[in-house]
Amino acid sequence: MQIFLNLVAEYDFVIKLSFATVAGVIIGLERELKGKPLGLKTCVIVSVMACLLTIVSYESAFLYSKEYSRPMDPGRIPSYVISGIGFLGAGVILRRSNEAISGLTTAALVLASAAIGITIGAGFFIEALFGMIFIIFGVKAIPSLFDAIGPKKLKEKELKVKIFIEKEIDLTQLMKEIHEKNLNVKRVKVKEEKSDIVLNCIITTKKSIYTTDVYYQIKTLNGVIQAEVENLD
Repeated sequence: MQIFLNLVAEYDFVIKLSFATVAGVIIGLERELKGKPLGLKTCVIVSVMACLLTIVSYESAFLYSKEYSRPMDPGRIPSYVISGIGFLGAGVILRRSNEAISGLTTAALVLASAAIGITIGAGFFIEALFGMIFIIFGVKAIPSLFDAIGPKKLKEKELKVKIFIEKEIDLTQLMKEIHEKNLNVKRVKVKEEKSDIVLNCIITTKKSIYTTDVYYQIKTLNGVIQAEVENLD
């Protein structure tokens, strides 16, 4: 029993990183279910990274204060580096023409890379190794797991659709026909032009369905003149 307690005390950083990963999953899952740009992978990366830096800060302050016989500020190690890396991360975040935001996970990985570098530089090699393992696990394994057994919303993708329709067509009936093809429609915008009606909307469907399949399904609808389909993922 004493050996087990000693191991827990010595490797308590693994428990902390585990809890940080779980916290990141819970927060990221909540954001994913609401369709927010800050998703599962990004939250896991940031959570693990923040935990790792906190461990290094406090452990370094405790370790090196004995050597130099004076108190040390545990927040000095990561503060200046992280503030600088934040600008670098902001540079990879883009707003595309379709109003979707991309690059958040990349920005988080840039920040995580800085965290790993600080950890290794402070001499915490095992902590850095476990930090990388948890981050890769959060980026690769956990999203695949939720794709397989997670909520339905996580198995769906969004498509931006623009449909040109003949003026005499009943739009309500057209929407019903789209639903019959197992395509969920939201954020509908209708605009009447000189020769036709333009319908802009977001369609959600299963990730396994090809974007081209959705295009052909819409093209076969009665009264559709032209269709444009864009994947937002």
